[in-house]
Amino acid sequence: MAAFLVRLEAAPAARAAAPAASLPQGVTPALVTEIVDGDTIGVRLNGADYRLRYIGMDTPERDMSFFSEATAANAALVQGQTVYLEKDVSETDRCGRLLRYVFVGDEFVNYVLVRQGFANAITYPPDVACADLFARAEEDARRERMGFWAVTFEATPTQ
Repeated sequence: MAAFLVRLEAAPAARAAAPAASLPQGVTPALVTEIVDGDTIGVRLNGADYRLRYIGMDTPERDMSFFSEATAANAALVQGQTVYLEKDVSETDRCGRLLRYVFVGDEFVNYVLVRQGFANAITYPPDVACADLFARAEEDARRERMGFWAVTFEATPTQ
């Protein structure tokens, strides 16, 4: 089971923010080299470059509304930063991207993007350690009308 470095109340297995020297075992530092979109980044890990897909969440694709906002929110959190990566079960997705939970400072990036309304919670078993946490974050974002949940659509009157 994954250990989480998060700043949340009532989060399962939550840990206080800690310097890199005392991060949970299995968390690996990497440098963010590219922002691909709202849920995918490029990282330099152990001298090699990889594409990385955040676990447990999904953001709008390039041709969808809020793509730019989700990408900008992701960039604001991690661009040029050293991030800490934690694996759940799978190493990569079907596209060959690393699958990881991502932390920067005391922020759990996957969670923050869902909680701020820039991503939907989504589950792809077997990587489900944070599924309940992300589902609650999405519920809260919807209820509080955060990010893309703030948009309301009104029907056009017919004559």
